[in-house]
Amino acid sequence: MTANEALPVLLDRAALHGALADPVFDSISFLNEIMDRYPRAISFAPGAPYAGFFDELDVAACLRRYTDYLAETKGRTPAQINKLLYQYGPARGVINELIAEALRQDEQISVAPESIVVTVGCQEALLLVLRALCAGSGDALAVVNPCFAGIAGAARLLDMPMIAIDETADGIDFAALEQACRDARANGGNVRALYVAPDFSNPSGAILSLEARHRLLALAAQEDFLLLEDNAYGFTAAPGSALPTLKALDRAQRVVYLGTCAKTCMPGVRVGFAVADQRIALGNGKTGLLADELATLKSMVTVNTSPICQAIVGGMLLEHGGSIAALSHGKAALYRNNLAYLLDALERHLGGGNHPAITWNRPAGGFFVRVRIPAVADTSLLAYCAAEYGVLWTPMSFFHLGRAGDHELRLSCSYLDPQQIEEGVKRLARFLCDPRVLDGKAVQ
Repeated sequence: MTANEALPVLLDRAALHGALADPVFDSISFLNEIMDRYPRAISFAPGAPYAGFFDELDVAACLRRYTDYLAETKGRTPAQINKLLYQYGPARGVINELIAEALRQDEQISVAPESIVVTVGCQEALLLVLRALCAGSGDALAVVNPCFAGIAGAARLLDMPMIAIDETADGIDFAALEQACRDARANGGNVRALYVAPDFSNPSGAILSLEARHRLLALAAQEDFLLLEDNAYGFTAAPGSALPTLKALDRAQRVVYLGTCAKTCMPGVRVGFAVADQRIALGNGKTGLLADELATLKSMVTVNTSPICQAIVGGMLLEHGGSIAALSHGKAALYRNNLAYLLDALERHLGGGNHPAITWNRPAGGFFVRVRIPAVADTSLLAYCAAEYGVLWTPMSFFHLGRAGDHELRLSCSYLDPQQIEEGVKRLARFLCDPRVLDGKAVQ
């Protein structure tokens, strides 16, 4: 056999990184596959923005608005603007000042632009922060359980141990978190950070009370860990009801604030950011910022976030007075209406005490509702639901560390219009009243 006739190499998956076989990664692939397999099914699965917002979006106008800002406010020449937008850009980002101003206006968060790193979506921000904090095998990440699959995936890619801290009626199990920190130290390790989404979290829709926020900040100082605050859904709060973010309450720089423009602008720009104003001791009496370290890491991951995509976001912000809240006002109203419609439809079609084994939570904002059912809500049941009833949802077990959430499913209200929500809940009700589901029997 000649060299040209040699058999192609066959790699052993067991010899590749263990994360590739992790259920977290398989779950995302499964959802994408089943949506493609049943394109006519009404899908409550994706937490994607409502597509109608993009119908009249003028990307070229957004770019012009930003380039005019650079020319008029920054004195940039056309050649300088072209270089900024068309060449490789700084790893830290180019719209940092605009993001800092939006945070000041909307969240009363006062940080310098150099404390911000603009990332390729919030997912890159998660990865960079965990990579920076994970110095050794004893460094662990605590997560509020259930949690966003993206943080679990990032930690597993980095082989960073995770500790599940369950949600409770008070927000989180503070006693368990404190004990986890002590146990880690007793074993020669350290809880470096807690990932938490205080406002309408994905997937549970939970919100931390003001008292719980202050208590969490105090515990972070007591046990010496950072808080990774993900605020993707806080903009959906009803006017006048929003609580201050952890970062706005932070007086000791314990909070790394993680933001995304996916829900407020559009996912296609892939623009997120991390606010990392923590001071880093560099030796010789010098200090730097955690943001500096994240920018260094980013230069070896994605080099820089697309300047053109950043310019689109910058133009959208400028067009709305520099405020993300103003930019997302109409979107937030639609999502609140969709959530109210979903909850009302569930009550009309499944409420009234007729199905006591089927219950759901009633969040005040965000995209998601959790429904508890008698049957095990696994991928087999989802496939059956899609094929027989034409409706899709997400198993809550996808979001839990360990074996939990088996009898719950997540419904998203963001992707659909009221007519689709109504028809989808009708189909869901027929499915949930299927004797095999009500009796809790397995579906193969």
